[in-house]
Amino acid sequence: MATFVQKPAEVEKKWILIDAEGLVVGRLASIIANHLRGKHKATYTPHVDDGDNVIVINAEKAVLTGKKYTDKKYYWHTGYPGGIKERTARQIIEGRFPERILEKAVERMVPRGPLGRRQMKNLRVYAGTNHPHEAQQPTVLDVAKLNAKNTRSA
Repeated sequence: MATFVQKPAEVEKKWILIDAEGLVVGRLASIIANHLRGKHKATYTPHVDDGDNVIVINAEKAVLTGKKYTDKKYYWHTGYPGGIKERTARQIIEGRFPERILEKAVERMVPRGPLGRRQMKNLRVYAGTNHPHEAQQPTVLDVAKLNAKNTRSA
């Protein structure tokens, strides 16, 4: 029996809509990363972009567990000597682009390299409930029903 290898021309991409309201960021990010890579499909091939297009709405209402909201720090470097900067998760969520928390979590779960960058282009994250992808007729994936731990319990 030969190993199945999917060719890029054979890939069928679906559109998935996820509502992030009340969901735990890390658990949600791992589910999104699996769908972007295509690991949930029987036709998964590591070197082919056979994942789905994922739309995430209400990203600003996703929650962090424990003390991550105040203690988790995101670092970046400006490129100048002594130019390391940091921002807490709270500052990002309360800032202009709260969807970046989820984007960064998913980005760090996808492999680095050309294929990972191409797969990240299939992710669309929106802070609010509106999105411009109604024409694609996305199917709704209820992440909260997959596991009780996916939602934050008081």
